[in-house]
Formats: sequence, C-alpha cells, structure tokens
Amino acid sequence: MSSRQPDPRDALICGAVRTPVGRHGGTLAGVRPDDLLALAIAELVRRTGVPVDRVEDVVMGCTNQAGEDNRNVARMASLLAGLPVEVAGQTVNRLCGSGLQSVVSAGHAIRCGEGDVFIAGGVESMSRAPWVTLKPGSPFPRKAPVSADTTVGWRFTNPHMPAEWTVSLGETAEVVADRHGITREEQDAFAAESQRRAARAAGEGLFDAEIVPVEVPRPRGGPETVSRDEHPRPEVTVEGLARLRPAFRVDGTVTAGSSSGINDGAAAILVASREAARALGLKPLARLGAAAVAGVDPSCMGLGPVPAVRKALARANLTIGDVDLVELNEAFAAQAIACIRELGL
Repeated sequence: MSSRQPDPRDALICGAVRTPVGRHGGTLAGVRPDDLLALAIAELVRRTGVPVDRVEDVVMGCTNQAGEDNRNVARMASLLAGLPVEVAGQTVNRLCGSGLQSVVSAGHAIRCGEGDVFIAGGVESMSRAPWVTLKPGSPFPRKAPVSADTTVGWRFTNPHMPAEWTVSLGETAEVVADRHGITREEQDAFAAESQRRAARAAGEGLFDAEIVPVEVPRPRGGPETVSRDEHPRPEVTVEGLARLRPAFRVDGTVTAGSSSGINDGAAAILVASREAARALGLKPLARLGAAAVAGVDPSCMGLGPVPAVRKALARANLTIGDVDLVELNEAFAAQAIACIRELGL
C-alpha cells in the first residue's frame, strides 16, 4: 500500500447526522420527507458550525420521487432548513445507492474545483409513497387506469424488457440464493444475527450521537419525540424465522424475516475540501478515497457491490485485507451472504 501526500482538493467528510429509522406506518409516517430531510440538514449545520454561505450545493439521494419528495427534494429541504436561497440543490437517483452517490458526486465536484463545501445525504419516506396512475390515452376511457404502488420495486416497466429483468426485488434474492447455493437455514441464521447485533449496538448507545430526534405531532397532547430506530427486532430468533413462509416463491427460501424493511428516514453529511476544512475549522472524520459503480444482470441485482468494490479497491491501490471496517447493505440475507463470500469478507 503506497503512501500519499495530503491534497488541498481531497474530499473530506466533516460531519454526519441522521434521523431515527422508522418502520413502515410507524411514528415517522406522519412526517413529510422534505421535513425529515430539512431537520437533518439544519442539525448538521448546527453541529458542525459550517457557514451556510460557504455551501456550494445540497446533493441528496432519493429513490422514490413520486410524491411529496418529487421535483428536487434536496432543494425543497434546504430551503425549509433555512439555507440561503443562493445555495443550490440537486437530487440524484441510483436507487439503493442514491445516498452513496450524493457523497461521491460531492467529492467529484470538490476534486474538479467546482466548489469546496457540500451537504450530501438522502431521504426516503416509504410510508408516504403514493399510488400513481398513468394518464389515459384518450378522454373518457372505458378501461380502468393503469396504477402502481410506488413504495418499492419497478413500476410501469417497458414491455420490451426481458421478463427476467423486471421481476420483484425478492425474486432477485431467490435467484441469488439459487445460484450461490445459499440455504434457508443460512439466511435465517444471518438475519437473526443481524437483528441481534443491531439491537445490541442500539442498547449500547452506539448510534445515539448520530441521531437527530424527531418531534412528531399527536392528535392529543404534546408531540412525541422519536430518538430510537424502530426497525430492529431484538426478539427475533432462528426458530421463529424458521416458521415463516416464503414470501416470493411457493418453494422459495427468502422470507419477510430475511428481507430488509420498508422504512422512513433521512441523513445529512458535510463534505468539504481539505483546504476549506482547515480554513473553517471543521473536524474531518474521513477522506473519500475512491469510488466505483458497476452493473450486473438485473435478475441478480444484489450482487452489484461485488464488482463495484473490486473496482474501488483497485483505484485506491488497496486489497480487501487492508480494510478494517466494511459497511455492506443487507437488502436480503441471501444477497448479503453472497457478497460476503465473493468479496472474501
């Protein structure tokens, strides 16, 4: 691993906050996504003390963008957070990687000299995702309109796409499990351990410093303050998971218990050049070293991190053995297990 000299155009992460992650239909379901994101942005500014007039752009990831998060939620949230109207905003969409892409995009701009201070992050309110309907092709149609629930997955897919590319996310997890020989028992064990670790971390207060409490209005009395993630289920056991039916195939191995949740939440991250961080007295947490994107067959989309990580490691002149801490999304237990095996984690 070669040493490198600090560069004034290095992109540094200088602060990060997030709201609690709410369950679908949980306590955060009554909060608009732009309000959730505005809360995170405002708290990030308060904690870091960054001068708001130095912020070049607010770059936010958002997957849905079909309801209250439509039409550039990054800009709406930055205005709601009290940032000057001169601070621009853009919303990026790389589906599950949208929030990561916002940080990468900010880093690209910094390295290109197109700004020194950015606020990145993302927001999603799956509870408030609307049903949408296509406009009819003619007035006074006699057929029922074509509608879709925008909460998760494909909608209004192009009929020219191969059918195996437009299956549900859960079906792609079944494909991954089949191709990699991942059993139901392995998935249940992984899911139970994931829940146990999440509950333990929360119990030890490991997330407390990064969470921004959210005040949620109630029909009666004062607002309810939400400061803990709602999704972890510490009561989950392997035995309990084994009793669940397959969720996507009659003879499948993927269940609701080994699948990721449908959640609500927002996060904001301060990204600044090394030069600006020094001048503004910001405290760097990390440097954005390298990033990469990669496509895979859509029928097994969950394997995307494998080639992307390999490309990023090569660009950083690192091996997986050089990395002490890895954060890997757990869309499905089958998907996570496959990525862990392929990457040698």
